[in-house]
Amino acid sequence: MENKKVTLVIPMYYEEKVAEECYKRVKENLEKLENYEHEIIFVNDGSKDKTLEILEGIAQKDNNVKIISFSRNFGHQASVTAGLQYVTGDAIVIMDADLQDPPELIPDMLRLWEEGNEVIYGKRKSREGESVFKLFTAKMFYKTLNALSDVEIPKDTGDFRLVDRKVVDTINSLPEHNKFLRGLFSWVGYKQVPFEYERKERFAGETKYPLKKMLKLASDGIISFSTKPLKLVGALGIASIIISVILLIYALVSYIFNLNNLSAGWTSIMVAITFFSGIQLMSIWIIAEYVGRIYDETKQRPQYIIDKKINIK
Repeated sequence: MENKKVTLVIPMYYEEKVAEECYKRVKENLEKLENYEHEIIFVNDGSKDKTLEILEGIAQKDNNVKIISFSRNFGHQASVTAGLQYVTGDAIVIMDADLQDPPELIPDMLRLWEEGNEVIYGKRKSREGESVFKLFTAKMFYKTLNALSDVEIPKDTGDFRLVDRKVVDTINSLPEHNKFLRGLFSWVGYKQVPFEYERKERFAGETKYPLKKMLKLASDGIISFSTKPLKLVGALGIASIIISVILLIYALVSYIFNLNNLSAGWTSIMVAITFFSGIQLMSIWIIAEYVGRIYDETKQRPQYIIDKKINIK
């Protein structure tokens, strides 16, 4: 019986403190698998520390380790996308380098895959070492995304998942530039099951997703999977017209029946002006986000640029 192959795709960005431990733990668990060959694809996302140097040392000793190194930082989603382009396995695991997603779970995920499931996505039962603010914003992100999106994206999930090769081939065939992968994996369908686990604290180092990047990811998710914000612009326009008519009627009634001294209405005028100006500017911003996305797609620039490949034919 021919052995099957499992591929791990692991993005790396300033991970010199965890690179060795990540490889060690992943390798130990992959070597325990019976009837499975394996490969590990590390994607260096433009790190300027010793991350690439450490990975190169590992790759020299282990031909099953492959390295893709970007010319600069292109982001986590681009790193995963690049890794998926070079996989050769039958089952592909996507995980972060910080060991918050334990590689010890891979055998259990493979068993679910062998039962015929094609996407096994990690669902966090708990998230150790994360602030109340991050837990709250993550919860609100998924509520907002699912309220706006036409595709149900499982809550409390990240990019940690095991997927069948045919699912990866489908994802690779999608031409869009700004990929929100956890949304795309839900969008493509196939047989999907959750895999609940306890998410650990980072082994070392700091999170690579500060508030700014979290907001960018949230924006990508909403814009990629929903046109409802554009419909919201129309709803705001209708609401503005209704409020304007109400204010006009109020002004006419006040003038006819001399209910108020209209010349003293500076505050109400300024409130109305700022309110409607705010609606207009917000509407322009929402439309600009979509136009900007269209602009990015029409330029047809690559999502990333590879500077170096190691152990990849």
